[in-house]
Amino acid sequence: MRHGQGRQLVRAFALTLASALLWGVAHLASGRRLTGSLLAAAYTAVFMGIGLGATRWRGRIAELAVQPDWLTLMMVGCVGLAVCWAVVVAASWKLVRPVGLGAPARILAVSAVTGLCLVIAAPFAFAAHSTLVARDTLTAIFGEHADKGDGRVFAGKKRLNVLLLGGDSGRNRFGVRTDSVTLASVDTRTGDVVLLGLPRNLERVPLPEGPARQRFPDGFTGDGALTPGLLNEIYQYAEEHPDMVPGVPDGKRGPALLKQTVSGVLGLPVDYHVLVDMKGFAQLIDAMGGVWLRIPEDITFGKYNEGRLAAGYRRLSGSEAMWYGRSRTYSSDYVRMARQKCLIRAMARQADPARVLTRFEQLAAATRHTISTDVPQRLLPSLLKLAGKVKDKGTITSLQFTPPLIDTSAPDWERIRRLSADALLAPAAKPLRGTEHADAGTVVQDAAPSRAHETTGTAASLDATCPS
Repeated sequence: MRHGQGRQLVRAFALTLASALLWGVAHLASGRRLTGSLLAAAYTAVFMGIGLGATRWRGRIAELAVQPDWLTLMMVGCVGLAVCWAVVVAASWKLVRPVGLGAPARILAVSAVTGLCLVIAAPFAFAAHSTLVARDTLTAIFGEHADKGDGRVFAGKKRLNVLLLGGDSGRNRFGVRTDSVTLASVDTRTGDVVLLGLPRNLERVPLPEGPARQRFPDGFTGDGALTPGLLNEIYQYAEEHPDMVPGVPDGKRGPALLKQTVSGVLGLPVDYHVLVDMKGFAQLIDAMGGVWLRIPEDITFGKYNEGRLAAGYRRLSGSEAMWYGRSRTYSSDYVRMARQKCLIRAMARQADPARVLTRFEQLAAATRHTISTDVPQRLLPSLLKLAGKVKDKGTITSLQFTPPLIDTSAPDWERIRRLSADALLAPAAKPLRGTEHADAGTVVQDAAPSRAHETTGTAASLDATCPS
């Protein structure tokens, strides 16, 4: 290759690279002013759109990103933009390439331009693949469930009540036991949230009118002759006895009966439910690369004390985190409930955008196996708006119906309903007696100030078990 051709080749590469960074440079340098100007304008428009989407329209983009149809369009857009960019680069090279190059130089030049196109296309391919994964995950979790109304769930609706369930379907256990039952009641105007937690071991829980109450007129007792039926057994019992919830298909009888049951216990309507499987929860933590927690004292777990989580600040794997949240050895259900709250808080804090992006596919796969719900897809944009309101302006208030506030073996159902109603009024009016502050918000309990610590002992000790 002659020296003059070498300089022409360098110039052609430089113009091609410049066109990859700013469309139209090679065309303008070659005298194609109209085409170059149009390409530059298109490039500017694309990046202005991306910039506005990341700043002023970020909320709107986030709403579109939870709708499968829009995700499909985004995926097509990513692929289309990658193809257009590669075409611009190839056209720029074709326009400015030197003539008369030998075969080795032509092969080297084409290889370099092809490599440049692949480098440019790679992030768009990643974005398109991630969008496809997100769409499939949304479709798997949020099916097109039947829904009341026209989808504008917050129009004229003061509160949205979502039942949050933690399903414990361990390796040596048949079925699902809902060991965590919490109703999240969200004020749609202010974003204030009240969490009403029911212990797993509530006995003789009154069931809703109909076949369920006809079978258990004095409260749920299950089929056990020696032990009373507990709240956490109702889900699986309904799945195994179709006559308890007639007309409801497999897999939906448990949530249906439990929603009606909790509604009756608390005296509040339940709009939707979300079930998180603990086994899948462990996979989710592994997909995050573990979770860092400070453990104040050793935690023994297992029926026969098979394992131990040593005290200290350490990263827990999925299985270790699951034991952290599940163990009751030398402990109690109520201490375990506090640890579960610590675990969720730690996960929320450590799920930063960089970690989510780098582990997106693993997280999505784990999420598909972890969460099930009856929230329909078309409600997701409204729920996302509400979540933003909760984060920006809302306060979180928690009321746990644990001893000594409530005797789980002989619950005072009227008192539970009264306290639930009072808790919903407290954020808008004045705090209830015995209010204490914890990390996740205000923990409200019905107790005289002199007995506040006794009544709210488990919740008040949350900061001690979840040190920063």
